[in-house]
Amino acid sequence: MAKPSEKKTIEIPADYVTLVSGDGEVKVIHRSAAYVSGALRRMLNPRNGFAEAVSKRATLENINGMVLEKVCEYFYYNEKYKSVKDVPDFDIPAELCLELLLAADYLNS
Repeated sequence: MAKPSEKKTIEIPADYVTLVSGDGEVKVIHRSAAYVSGALRRMLNPRNGFAEAVSKRATLENINGMVLEKVCEYFYYNEKYKSVKDVPDFDIPAELCLELLLAADYLNS
């Protein structure tokens, strides 16, 4: 039986990564979606030698869970429509605009 102080770790497939917000929200997304972000691409690329590449986990202290959720939606949206000419609008709630702009700048997206 596991002790209460021991954390369970869940093995995720190699083509997925874990993103953790500053407030502890955890999102597991496809590596290719995370690579939409230049910062995450560099962090998670094994050739760059960052700890995030080994653990397949990036903690984003400056981004809260609600913003991280929308960022992850955008990553998948970007992947889905990257080679399409008539791209539908991506819905951004007005109350998240400033925080999403700051997150995009931080993530180099």
